[in-house]
Amino acid sequence: MPEPTVGLAADYFQSYSVVGLLAVVGVLFVAVAFGAGHLLRPVVPTPEKLLTYECGVDPVGDGWAHTQVRYYVYAFLYVIFAVDSIFLFPWATVFADPGYGATTLVEMFIFLGFLAVGLLYAYRKGVLSWT
Repeated sequence: MPEPTVGLAADYFQSYSVVGLLAVVGVLFVAVAFGAGHLLRPVVPTPEKLLTYECGVDPVGDGWAHTQVRYYVYAFLYVIFAVDSIFLFPWATVFADPGYGATTLVEMFIFLGFLAVGLLYAYRKGVLSWT
């Protein structure tokens, strides 16, 4: 009596052979596209083409640029409030469920209180004043 698992295993691997064939076709498509681009493009190096290009400005002087720290603080404050909005959306869906109204409301006010204390601290330190 033949084992029924042999037929199931063959069907299982046959379904993955389609995925493998699709992956091979995708890799070949990319390789042919890059190869055709390499063969068909003109190669004419000029001194202008060999210069380092950065946002349309010719490279002059030292390569180091100084960035003020206060911009990182603004980015950090943005991340804090983005996380706040991420937590507000699921809270709004749970708040509508029966039996969770008062509990989730108190938890959200505690969470918003922590954020308000952080915002007040940043305001008192003068981080929010643009100079």
